Amino acid sequence: MLRTIRAFWHDQRGIALILVSVMLPAIIGFSLLAIDMSRMNNLHNDLQKGTDALALAAAAELDGRSDSITRADRALATLVSNNYNFSTADGPVTLAAAGVTRRYLRSLPATDDVAIATANVVPDEVADANLAQFVEVRVTPVGFSTIFPASFLSSSASNSYNIGAVAVAGFSRSACDFTPVYICNPYENTTDTLYTVAADPAKRRRLIELRQQGGSSAQNSPGNYGFLQPPDSSSGADAIRDMIAEVKSQACYNSRGVLLRPGFLATARDALNVRFDVYNGPMNSNRNDPNFAPGENVRKGYKTQGNACNADAVSPAEPTNFEAFPRDNGTIDTNGRIGNGNWDFDQYWNTNFNTTTAPVTVPKPMGADGVNPASNTNQPTRYSVYRYEISQGIVGHPSNGGEIGTPSCSANKVSNPDRRLLYGAILNCQALAAAGLMSGGNSSPPLPVEAFGSFLITETVESGSDQTIRVELVDINGRGGQGTLDNFLRDEAQLYR
Repeated sequence: MLRTIRAFWHDQRGIALILVSVMLPAIIGFSLLAIDMSRMNNLHNDLQKGTDALALAAAAELDGRSDSITRADRALATLVSNNYNFSTADGPVTLAAAGVTRRYLRSLPATDDVAIATANVVPDEVADANLAQFVEVRVTPVGFSTIFPASFLSSSASNSYNIGAVAVAGFSRSACDFTPVYICNPYENTTDTLYTVAADPAKRRRLIELRQQGGSSAQNSPGNYGFLQPPDSSSGADAIRDMIAEVKSQACYNSRGVLLRPGFLATARDALNVRFDVYNGPMNSNRNDPNFAPGENVRKGYKTQGNACNADAVSPAEPTNFEAFPRDNGTIDTNGRIGNGNWDFDQYWNTNFNTTTAPVTVPKPMGADGVNPASNTNQPTRYSVYRYEISQGIVGHPSNGGEIGTPSCSANKVSNPDRRLLYGAILNCQALAAAGLMSGGNSSPPLPVEAFGSFLITETVESGSDQTIRVELVDINGRGGQGTLDNFLRDEAQLYR
């Protein structure tokens, strides 16, 4: 008997079954926890991905314009649809049905561990929509029931949890390789807008006079221009001058805010005229420097006086022999800054290409209707004619007076970027001045940019107290634009929290 008891005591057969039976509740419990954690993680991922997508879609509309919040709300409502599973609801549920809320922010706390405060929120979503730089999207917590019976372990434990998601996204737009120049919106407070003009060739061909006012109160008038503070703080007159004259300025400007460089820049005229193969004053030593090369088409109505570098405007004018792009024959505004878009195409073409000694064999460019040849009754934009001359290889054709469009003073020329185009930030100067943000050409804090634009410089910049630049609008970024500025722009919507 004792031997039998001792054998039974030392017998280990079947012990695994006993151990498994003892550990089975724990094994099942851990399995249920793993399943619950996987379900919770999947639900949270569904919510967070959808919330992130909503925040990014809304942030992409926050471009600093007055209707940005309206467009952002539209994006939240219509552009994104995500379903999530694993909730207590029957079947997949859309994020919109979960109760998505949002608030627009003008700033973020310095660090992510600091909660967003009232001071960070846009005060008035209608009046202050242009201040919205970020959007916080919050998905209302969704019910989730566990399989693991937590309530069995404790009477205070619950088998139900709520899972939500929050995302903060913002948008930034920068223009790079832009000259440090700003232009007061010529169409601010007029019946036309910058965007309708940009979309209409008949309005784009209006000649615009840009005048530098030396920092006086008149500086804020539509059609005036001034200078931007370069990002590297090189605000000296020589540094600004060289950035205007160089082929690439290597500067980027954010549409959310640019700083103005106050004061009159006496050498701006010399810097801009480099683009026309004219090297006067401090630019004379740079005429053979490829970094200061002229454009490939520099026809400007000049007559050579001795040698190519001594060419000068004809005085008195001889439009049948030497002719730059003619000015408009009238204006549409009271201060005479915006032309009516009617210019003498026939005179320009007959002087430069339909010459008495050697008329060109290529046909005239298309007029505004896009079907028939250009004429004074079917006027094209000056920019389209300028580009047509390049594409047809007739830049070097002499005018009746002998002027050619290819550079003759400099040994260089540049086709990309287009040197006859002035790239600048367009500001609503009147509104900014009314808000007390512009005074004598100064700005503090940084000023929002209405749009970035490109303008054809139609003739060399004249001397004088205002150094008038005569331009024709070519393109702007955003709505109404033709996309020619896309290579200069860096648009980025990103998540911040």
